[in-house]
Amino acid sequence: MNIILSRDTQVKIMENIVTNAEKYFGKFCILMAAYTRKTAKLRDKSDLLVKQLIDYGNTENPELRTTVKNFAEELAKVQDYRQAEVERLEVKVIAPLKMYGVLIKQTRAEIKKFNKARNNEIKQLEKLEKIRQKSPSDRQMISQAESQVHKASVDANRTTQQLEETMDEFQKQKLKDIQKIFLDFVTIEMTFHAKALEVYSNAFQTLESYDAEKDLEDFRAKIHIASGTFHEARPDTTTTSQSAALPWSTQSIRSTLQKLELVESDKESEGDQLQDLRDAEYTQIQWVTSRTT
Repeated sequence: MNIILSRDTQVKIMENIVTNAEKYFGKFCILMAAYTRKTAKLRDKSDLLVKQLIDYGNTENPELRTTVKNFAEELAKVQDYRQAEVERLEVKVIAPLKMYGVLIKQTRAEIKKFNKARNNEIKQLEKLEKIRQKSPSDRQMISQAESQVHKASVDANRTTQQLEETMDEFQKQKLKDIQKIFLDFVTIEMTFHAKALEVYSNAFQTLESYDAEKDLEDFRAKIHIASGTFHEARPDTTTTSQSAALPWSTQSIRSTLQKLELVESDKESEGDQLQDLRDAEYTQIQWVTSRTT
């Protein structure tokens, strides 16, 4: 009976090991699968961001268009690395965790087999005890019962040894796998972030080197042309319109002055009349000049 009690303790320890592995490895698998899906969704959203950046850049001035395009290309590189991250997580992290579903099922089958052999051994022992109590003088029945007990004990011992070997292999593989799985996980993440940091550094430099003044000058030039404030784009007609509205133009003023000079040189004798005429002409000229200035 001491051997049976020892086996009971032994199988309880094994069952706890398998139950914990089933519980936590199952949770690890679910969480890592969700982590990978989130990473894939982030990749998809980033791809959309890249597309929108390119579309936006095509609507902007040359300097910003080039900067945004280069920035988008750097972000696209990050998503290529993220895609590689997703694929590696699926192969090196999720797949090994999924394998534990099958492995745990096989180990539980071995435990079940052991329990069956143990229960049979207990049953044969109880049967032997009953025969001894009821028929202590029936050596043949006692002998047969003892033979069955011996057979059950041999089978239980063999099953116990097999289970011990199975559990030893299970525990050894579990300890190595939990180390390797999360080492691979960390390596995958470190590789991605190292490469992403390099690309993000380039993206930072691309944005930092952008010269907004060039695009601002181009923008102002377009606005000025559109509004007609550039002399080359649209001449100023303010003076012309003012002159047209006046009764005397600049050209007529010059003609009048020339006439006055001729009159003065040819007809100096007619001083009084010419003086009156000149005074009148100059009065009008001064009035026009004051209006134009």
